[in-house]
Amino acid sequence: MTISSYPALSRRNLLASIAGLVPASVIGLSAGRLLAQETGGAAPAAPQQFSFDLLSEEMRQLATTPQAVATAPEGFLGDLDYDSYRLIQFREDAARWSDTTTPYRLYAFHMGWLFPEPVRQFDITDGLITEMQFSTDDFEYLNDLAAAVPAHATLPGVAGFKLTMPLNRPDMRDELAAFLGASYFRALGRGNAYGLSSRGLALNTATEDPEEFPRFSRFYIARDPDGGNVITIYATLDGPSVTGAYRMVIIPGADTVMEITARLFFRQDVTELGIAPLTSMFLFSENNRADFDDFRPNVHDSDGLMIRHANGEVIWRPLNNPKQLATSYFAEVSPVSFGLHQRDRDFNSYQDIGAHYQIRPSLDMEPVGDWGKGMVRLVEIPSLLEGNDNIVAYWVPDAPAKAGDAREFAYNLRWGMLPVDPVSERAHVSETRSGIGGVSGVETTADNRKFVIDFKGGMLATLPADAALFPDGGTAEDADLRAMVTIGNGTLAGTTLDKIPDTDIWRVVLDITAAAGATVELSLHIAGYDRKLTENWLYQWSNL
Repeated sequence: MTISSYPALSRRNLLASIAGLVPASVIGLSAGRLLAQETGGAAPAAPQQFSFDLLSEEMRQLATTPQAVATAPEGFLGDLDYDSYRLIQFREDAARWSDTTTPYRLYAFHMGWLFPEPVRQFDITDGLITEMQFSTDDFEYLNDLAAAVPAHATLPGVAGFKLTMPLNRPDMRDELAAFLGASYFRALGRGNAYGLSSRGLALNTATEDPEEFPRFSRFYIARDPDGGNVITIYATLDGPSVTGAYRMVIIPGADTVMEITARLFFRQDVTELGIAPLTSMFLFSENNRADFDDFRPNVHDSDGLMIRHANGEVIWRPLNNPKQLATSYFAEVSPVSFGLHQRDRDFNSYQDIGAHYQIRPSLDMEPVGDWGKGMVRLVEIPSLLEGNDNIVAYWVPDAPAKAGDAREFAYNLRWGMLPVDPVSERAHVSETRSGIGGVSGVETTADNRKFVIDFKGGMLATLPADAALFPDGGTAEDADLRAMVTIGNGTLAGTTLDKIPDTDIWRVVLDITAAAGATVELSLHIAGYDRKLTENWLYQWSNL
């Protein structure tokens, strides 16, 4: 359900992607507490009963009080900076669960630097929770840092964790998922390398009010007692305007699926609530490559936003790196899914043997139940560096969140290659290019822009090139195939529709004119034989 009254109880690396986050508060344990020495640490608490309902009720009650203010870490934790933090790594022999039958191993990230607040972690076994204790013995401190770190000191918490398991081969463990920084996390399908990420919640993103970054402050992790591959993670969310309880069931595979339930309790009104936010990087592609002096043809973790409707309609919105912050809203009623995709899987399109952009995962968000009316919002932020995550997409419910509200959302996140449907009757957008408009070799103005859109596959691919021709004495509307174009705030100066020789690709060329400073909304699909033959291509052009 999108809106419900929850009943009372009966990072390019990830570091880069969250470098600008605003710290949130701490639940239960102050980061400023002195490290406990080997002989002075408190005894671990006895195991306690755990349930998602109990956790949810705790967070409901917490939402009735203001967020606690965190204190800064003391000692060497407070002294860590970028250079010293890089000298810390979790010891391989300290991985949790190595003495159990589970295929998983857990590795912790050290707190400090960008992560001043402790994250506490608990193991769930037979319905009982036991806190995982971490100390300086679990980490390696390299070079001169080792002398500044107290030996055998219990840490007040960690920054987050990653999970490994045999994802690609049975004889070795690969990273499957990582949780680090605010409420950010990311995962991999089979054959993927880390790229885009998700987070628990987006609050006031690119609005007039300051954006909030609530954080996951505690994790409770339940392994399959029979040693299976499914693992369940529970998390507490805490921020100035909201608390929450999350359940995330992770099912690894060719597509790794996270089945998520989020129960949210609002302390304050929220200007814009973003559910299931997806965060990625788009620097350039064939569409805007002229702005970058780079040997690589493309640099991006994702190249498009895809929205799938219950009636089979698909929207493909190529991503852009705009001159100024840009936002697009897509009004929807219970969409089947929306996601940020990496469609181009050809190494030759990237030529980067280090980044391997061709194997970055795509990510779909699939609502569970009827989410009703709302909007998918796409935010595109100008960027000159590929280390910046400058793309955000999320669901905005129709009803705003108010102080005292309780909401529950259930959805699946699907991470993997997610290729286009090979048996779809409709062609998909295989490439979007743009450049100065008009006729080649003839001087034109900056107010004229040319867009070249290629469609591939489906029934369209089987049609002959002359299907786009119209009879003698007729008009373009009489042709068997037509490019259906809609323009807002601009003018269509010309269009062509042709099949590229010796291929199954159909190309539409649009020449658009617009006033200086105008933001133009474009929509295109190919129709013919009394049916729509392609998905819907949408784009936003700002004539700056």
